[in-house]
Amino acid sequence: MTMKLRKLAGTCDDGTCPTVYLSDRNTLVLQGDAVLSAEGLVSAPHEQAVELSVELVEEALRALGR
Repeated sequence: MTMKLRKLAGTCDDGTCPTVYLSDRNTLVLQGDAVLSAEGLVSAPHEQAVELSVELVEEALRALGR
């Protein structure tokens, strides 16, 4: 079954920029620029880190009422 997403915060409407979504599984899905190398970042082969601005995360939290 395909996950359903609701946009909480983002800087554009065409889906090609950093965005925070709330899924129908009550999880967050984050879209942003991939972080390929950063000091202190350890991730599993199936994981990917993305970079988002603090302002975008704050906007998403406000949309969640937090």
